[in-house]
Amino acid sequence: MGDTSPLERVREIFDTPDTIHGCAESTFIALQEHYGLPDPEDSSMAMALNGGVAYWGGTCGAITGAALAVGRLTGTRIEDHATAKRVARRLTQRLMKDFLDEFGSLDCRDLTGYDMIADHDDFLTKSNWRVDCTRRLQYAVARVEGLIDPARWAAAVAEVTESGEVGPAARSEASEEAGPGPA
Repeated sequence: MGDTSPLERVREIFDTPDTIHGCAESTFIALQEHYGLPDPEDSSMAMALNGGVAYWGGTCGAITGAALAVGRLTGTRIEDHATAKRVARRLTQRLMKDFLDEFGSLDCRDLTGYDMIADHDDFLTKSNWRVDCTRRLQYAVARVEGLIDPARWAAAVAEVTESGEVGPAARSEASEEAGPGPA
């Protein structure tokens, strides 16, 4: 990677003549490299997430790839699994909210206007995907790249944990009779 910014790196990975890496893979690789995570070029766990999860049109790969990288980063920085999971979810929720506010949807089908299963070839030949998808990838990366900085990481985690914004598990702990929350 060298001195390449994660914003430039995600574009380099995604916008290649052979288009070998989709949105989720490109975001995942760029952030893994940026965060210094092990085996950053291994995008295998993100392969099926492209096109809104297996071309199904659901959550944009920019989000799912970033969520995987944030989860891996959180898992390396917070020893307690339950806390790490809650923090990773909350950081990803914030990314999703910002993304939704910026683009009006989280779903690949809405964002592209294409049914990737039926119309993938049309999408590749008729849409402006290199520009539009790259913009979304760079937006997602920009929202979470700062977590590499120890001070920004600590501030983000403190804001989540101290505010009680740690998701369903916190609600179930506050009300034991409600039963366990989702894992």
